[in-house]
Amino acid sequence: MQLLIQCCVLWFVSPEGIEALCNDVNVNHTDVRMLIFAWKMKAEKQGYFSKDEWRRGLKCLGADTRPKLKKAIEGLDKELKVPECFEDFYSYAFQYCLTEEKQRSVDIETICELLNIVLKSEFPNQVNLLVEYLKVGKQLFKLIYVQNDYRALNMDQWRSFYRFFKEVDFHDLENYDSSQAWTVIIDNFVEWLKEKEKN
Repeated sequence: MQLLIQCCVLWFVSPEGIEALCNDVNVNHTDVRMLIFAWKMKAEKQGYFSKDEWRRGLKCLGADTRPKLKKAIEGLDKELKVPECFEDFYSYAFQYCLTEEKQRSVDIETICELLNIVLKSEFPNQVNLLVEYLKVGKQLFKLIYVQNDYRALNMDQWRSFYRFFKEVDFHDLENYDSSQAWTVIIDNFVEWLKEKEKN
């Protein structure tokens, strides 16, 4: 364990250290498993792992050597098979992107990247369309310079995406009920989908 902690100091001095870890364990830094690893550590600052976070992560994974760490990271996506674990991880993924003090929202570009990392494997069609919708909204904002829902999103909006994907039959949207407590961005997304289907 001590040797692995010493490696940690070399790996995690900066974001470049995380890339070194990724190379060591043969996992891309944009792989969802690296985000899961940060979640297991309860890492607070994006791109950095403190020594305490590192120790917590190693203990949680039962990894005290590089080979054990590599094996543990390779299997991290299995952690999310339990719905409660996934929901906690999903919320964490958003919070991890809040890089400034008192920041409450995340920009659209980051949200689109996060959707692709966190939800695309389970909901590929939904994520592709939502990302398209969000990017169209962002372009509209640039063209007409008005405030809208597309510049940045908050936690409630982020959570509503996962709930929507889980609960609504995406093929025909028949079980979508706008009178339920959906966020405005979901209502607008549904309207956009219906219009897109007509064209």
